[in-house]
Amino acid sequence: MKPTNVLFISSDQHSRRVFGAYGNSVVKTPNLDALAARGTRFANAYCPTPICVPSRASLATGRYAHTIDSWDNATPYVGTEAPSWGHRLTEQGHPVTTIGKLHYRKPDDPSGFPDQRLPMHVLDGEGDLFGCLRGDMPPRDQRRYVLEAGAGEVEYTRYDRAIAAEAARWLGKAPDNGRPWALFVSFLYPHLPLVVPDQYFNLYHPDDLPLPVQWRPEEWPRHPALDFKRRVGMLEEPLDEPTVRNALRAYYGMVSFLDEQVGLVLGALEASGLAEQTRIVYTTDHGDTMGEHGLWWKNTMYEGSAGVPMIVAGPDVPVGKVSSTNVSLVDGFPSIVEAVGAEPAPEDAELPGASLFTLAGEDDRPRTVFSEYHASASPSGIFMLRNARYKYVEYVGHRPQLFDMQADPDETRDLGQDPACAEVRAACARELRGICDPEEVDRRARADQRRRVDAAGGPEAVIKAGVKVPYTPAPDEFDPAPVEARERARSAGR
Repeated sequence: MKPTNVLFISSDQHSRRVFGAYGNSVVKTPNLDALAARGTRFANAYCPTPICVPSRASLATGRYAHTIDSWDNATPYVGTEAPSWGHRLTEQGHPVTTIGKLHYRKPDDPSGFPDQRLPMHVLDGEGDLFGCLRGDMPPRDQRRYVLEAGAGEVEYTRYDRAIAAEAARWLGKAPDNGRPWALFVSFLYPHLPLVVPDQYFNLYHPDDLPLPVQWRPEEWPRHPALDFKRRVGMLEEPLDEPTVRNALRAYYGMVSFLDEQVGLVLGALEASGLAEQTRIVYTTDHGDTMGEHGLWWKNTMYEGSAGVPMIVAGPDVPVGKVSSTNVSLVDGFPSIVEAVGAEPAPEDAELPGASLFTLAGEDDRPRTVFSEYHASASPSGIFMLRNARYKYVEYVGHRPQLFDMQADPDETRDLGQDPACAEVRAACARELRGICDPEEVDRRARADQRRRVDAAGGPEAVIKAGVKVPYTPAPDEFDPAPVEARERARSAGR
């Protein structure tokens, strides 16, 4: 594979079910659809954990969250847990720049990303300790975000515009030191709040939007972990159809807003003359159930939450291909290292991932991917194994779930208690234990979270402090003027 630059574009909480190239005929995503048409789309892509901070740590390091002790939104990546792909590239002289959300601890940590522009990290370098209470959490109102969905401007809107503008500027004068570069552009949309400017909200009529799978209460799947999530999120009371449709309208509009920002970045790449020398990746950190199965947001192993879009394009990437090979965000590390022509370190041989660019060029093949969850509103550790046909979900201390993804892609028939599937469940459980011991990992996660809660004064003190913010605020400075001032300062310092 000839070395090229890499443009890695990430969003936040983008369900692949709200994406034209993935079969949604209503949503308007022309730029992302065009990217998929000139590259390879992976039909079965997953996040390593359906929550922001650990998922992004896994993407950076190419390692599963439990191997780097990144359990929740209060364990942000520092850089000492394991090397990032940024370390690999920078130590070999490849320019690496990030623009936008990283959700690590703080910008001056040794993360391997020395050139961070408009970075967003966890609040105060600490993140969400409240979520570490898990099964002991008091109710946390997530219902209101559905009820408050609508049109408007928020700081995330302005921040994403600034990210797109900064990426376009960067591409207009990309570095040329003789080695391929990597640019990581990370947007916030379509992360809540469910608010988007009028022009995008008005792209959709609520009656035209497909309703979520199993959104009616009589259809909700019942499982102790799912029931607990609804109760803690104050989502037990059913939402009526107009409310659901209005929330979907906002989310669809947010995806179209995101698509426009991605289009600006891709247009800048074309204008730079570097498109033929640059491979592209588009993905997201995790999905969003948006009412499917009576659930909202992330934190579950259903497709809407654990599934992600994954598109690759550029030199040597098959055009117009759809690959059924299972892939994961942990494949990002080897993909970037291979694409720029950097040498992997000996320790990288133990990474679970493979290059997406190599996989795109191969015939479809059976491949197992893994995801886990140890954070907010989870009474026990949750572990997911997806092989060629089945998705197996193990809940420590509770009954498992099993779905036949070929016969039931909407996951409406849980085979977790079906006697006819006992052998399939046993085989999946054995394969899962080849990756980790669920009970041991669950104990380790809980012990670490207990230690951090105790250090903060104990559960009562954490509950009293509450949630500092409902979602991480955008950084203070994200207007073009401060960005340009920092660029001038960088140039002056060279």
